[in-house]
Amino acid sequence: MRLLIMITSLLLLVNCSRDNSTNENCQFLLNIPVNVSVNLGLPQFSNLQFPSNAVFFRDAGNGGIIITNTGSGFVAFDAADPDHRFETCSILQIDGVIGECGCEDKNRYSLFTGQPLNDTQTTCPLIPYRVERNNNTLRIFN
Repeated sequence: MRLLIMITSLLLLVNCSRDNSTNENCQFLLNIPVNVSVNLGLPQFSNLQFPSNAVFFRDAGNGGIIITNTGSGFVAFDAADPDHRFETCSILQIDGVIGECGCEDKNRYSLFTGQPLNDTQTTCPLIPYRVERNNNTLRIFN
């Protein structure tokens, strides 16, 4: 009986491995709790009334939050480039529906999907946040 338990335990240990679905290079940013409300009636968020517009929301997440009106709803991503350590230059600048890193690597991301737009050097997608709309208020959280 002990031999059977030992063999079963050994098989379980050999077959269990860590989750390799997370890219090892995508662990530069912190998992910071986010729970903010955005009033779409305020002037600084007026661009979000129209599809394909994005705005920067400061003081949340790693480098702020970028909120985009996709035309069918809203998406929100952390404004820090996840492909390298956080620096002042790694806060994305909004260029239409593209977020671009100000560091030397100039990584670019879709503000609709959060996916990298560079050829091969960028492997990490933007960190997404959940978005709930209640009338004229967006709740952004993780």
